[in-house]
Amino acid sequence: MTTTEKTAADWIAAAQDVAAKLAVDAVERDRRNATPYEEVRLLKEAGLVTLLGPPEHGGGGQTWETAYRVTREIARADGSIGQLLGYHYLWAWAARLVATDEQIAAVEELYTRNNFFFGGAVNPRDSDLTVTEDGDELVYNGHKSFSTGSRVSDLTVLEGVLDGTGDHIFAIVPSGQEGIVFHDDWDNIGQRLTESGSVTITDVRVPWASAAGYVDRKFRPLTYNTLNVPAIQLVFTNFYLGIAQGALAAGLEYTRDRTRPWPYGGDDKESATEEWYILDGYGDLQAKLWAAEALTDKAGAAISRVLHAPRADLTPEVRGELAVLIAAAKQRVIETGLEIGTKIFELTGARASASKHGLDRFWRNLRTHSLHDPVAYKRREVGVYALRGELPEPTWYT
Repeated sequence: MTTTEKTAADWIAAAQDVAAKLAVDAVERDRRNATPYEEVRLLKEAGLVTLLGPPEHGGGGQTWETAYRVTREIARADGSIGQLLGYHYLWAWAARLVATDEQIAAVEELYTRNNFFFGGAVNPRDSDLTVTEDGDELVYNGHKSFSTGSRVSDLTVLEGVLDGTGDHIFAIVPSGQEGIVFHDDWDNIGQRLTESGSVTITDVRVPWASAAGYVDRKFRPLTYNTLNVPAIQLVFTNFYLGIAQGALAAGLEYTRDRTRPWPYGGDDKESATEEWYILDGYGDLQAKLWAAEALTDKAGAAISRVLHAPRADLTPEVRGELAVLIAAAKQRVIETGLEIGTKIFELTGARASASKHGLDRFWRNLRTHSLHDPVAYKRREVGVYALRGELPEPTWYT
């Protein structure tokens, strides 16, 4: 079957195959914390990296709805690799978000034909990179605290402010160049394989013609340009959801195979799978997870329609409603996932806390990345919409 003949179900099945390979040694790889070159190779060989790429260049031509599901499947087995893939999809779409038609065509042909993997040095909480003009070139300089995908990326998305102006300029550059130094200093309790350390940018040159969305050195804004934040917030939501699904599946498997019934409760059972409190606990967690999945899928279908529609058609109202829906999905998934990540220990038993089982990695992964931006502000966005009917204004986090 050729890439263009694959259906969404085929791509999800391909992701499940990769996930099965990742799951075999997920605990050991998390401990080693080594750069995930082999893991990204698996993604490339399965065609998942070019899932959104144009069919005429060998890409899958799939929708964002499928990309979100694929991200989730990978994250079930390994939250770090799910994050890497989800971020890649957003950066691969960056040209479509802000660039001209000619720039979009060039970037999509480049990454699809070469099966390139994206990283990004675009952390809004740091000072912006400085961009200066040098004739027909732009020169980027500065430092970013986070650059997810760093060493495993082929291309890096840069963002900076043109010196003396307030103009933000995005550009896509080769990762492997002297002016980009990745510092390999990501050392957090979770999402350990995401290569999210800091980066220093020194005299990285880009032709003015490659400044995304600029025509005659002037940017032409559209509401569509602001979809980068809702799109990546739903990337977060989907790999969080995958982590939660993986946690529940691991807990269920452990209980079926290893958990012993409690012999001092006065209503003794032959098997832990007959224990009332265990059945009650898993029933509650599964119901909450199904609800979170349904809300996330609703958000995925809604934003996918917009992302694949003509860019000029998007209105601020539709964009705002999408942001609220995604904020609702994100908060539900975080709270459900963190509950699952801790509750499974009560349902699996004391021996499940042994390091060799690695059940703690699910909570660590979700807890680490869910601090990316305060979930309280997502609840507030939903509350303001529900109570006052007000839509959130676009920001770097909304």
